[in-house]
Amino acid sequence: MQTVDKKPKLSFWQIWNMSFGFLGIQFGFALQGGFMSRIFQTLGAEKDAIPMLWIAAPLTGLLVQPIVGYLSDRTWHPKFGRRKPFFLIGAILSTIALFFAPYSSALWMAAGALWILDASINISMEPFRALVADKLPDSQRSYGFVVQTLIIGIGTWVASNLPWLMTQLGVPNTAATGVVPDSVKFAFAIGAVVLFGSILYTILTTDEYPPEDLEALKRENEESKGILNGFKEIFKNISGMPKVMKQLGVVQFFSWFAFFTMWSFATPAITEHIFKATDTASQAYNDAADSVGNYLGTYGLVSMFFALILAFVTSKIKINRKLLHMSSLIAGGLGFILIYFISEPWMLHLCFALVGIAWASILSMPYAMLSSAVNPKQMGVYMGIFNMFIVIPQIVAALGGINFMYKLLFGEEVVYTMVLAGCSLIIAGLSNLFITNRNATHDI
Repeated sequence: MQTVDKKPKLSFWQIWNMSFGFLGIQFGFALQGGFMSRIFQTLGAEKDAIPMLWIAAPLTGLLVQPIVGYLSDRTWHPKFGRRKPFFLIGAILSTIALFFAPYSSALWMAAGALWILDASINISMEPFRALVADKLPDSQRSYGFVVQTLIIGIGTWVASNLPWLMTQLGVPNTAATGVVPDSVKFAFAIGAVVLFGSILYTILTTDEYPPEDLEALKRENEESKGILNGFKEIFKNISGMPKVMKQLGVVQFFSWFAFFTMWSFATPAITEHIFKATDTASQAYNDAADSVGNYLGTYGLVSMFFALILAFVTSKIKINRKLLHMSSLIAGGLGFILIYFISEPWMLHLCFALVGIAWASILSMPYAMLSSAVNPKQMGVYMGIFNMFIVIPQIVAALGGINFMYKLLFGEEVVYTMVLAGCSLIIAGLSNLFITNRNATHDI
């Protein structure tokens, strides 16, 4: 792989092509995040049981992403490259899982479908992060991750609105008790097609740089054969992670605790607090749940526009990544807290607009900071290890962290989960003050 100084700058469209597969990945994540809790509730899950039904997803990410990152660092195929083989494997598995998830007829089946779906998406996701660092010089890292975020924002907005759109087109959004409505099934099917097609587009339009010393890579692979040696090396990298990675880990922990809380509880919190709808088989609940998807789409839409602004800014001037990330997270935290205080449903668009600013920054700035502070030859494994700081807070949340904290600090009403998410995001923002590595915090 070429060194940072030798990498040529890429055009907007080259960066767009190499990141386009994230459109499909985000279709999968948005449908999963916006509607799996709805599926769980439809199949009879109690509100407090929902986080535990999500736990397989972060547990899988904790295992899969470091391994995939490690393997992709050590992979080279003359035709398919280093990261693209993992794109393809993940795309095939994710497409199948996404299509069949809403056809679950029991809670254990839905939880299993979520597990398979999340594991499959993870196989593709982190190599996409590593590809940006592989292909771009440091001066374009912020720009590259922001363009990736722009694509993610588009995917979030469109996918979150798919069940609502299906309903507007005449597809039923209600069904018998315990059956997922056709509007959700159609949305997941469309998402499966987009997921596979967009990742295939990146595979066909993007080339990867070969290793600088292919023979050295072959020798390393020969010397480290075996699963045990692979795990030893991953643990060695974990114990020797750079200081800035640990500091970013604190920011990531509180950021992703907040968003996992949103994905788990936004539907029950908003349908109950704003729409006063609790019967999951009723027309009122299903209309409200469609609306929740629409409001969640707002944070994707705003993140898209915010990323568009950042793409323009970062292509022209150098930015302070730390201060930008801090202010964005605090804005998102305020958006979550405001959900408790609003009285009209349309005000949710304003709340989630603030959340969208935080989301755009979460998907770009931490990776730009990290990629400037780690060994380029270990980019894949470190991007995978960095995911630990995403999945650990989700595991903590799923094991009771959300239920314990919101009831302890605020009260029994489920809407307090959104207040908890807001406080967590504000703590994440302030944690940026501890990051001092200038190479990480500033564009070079």
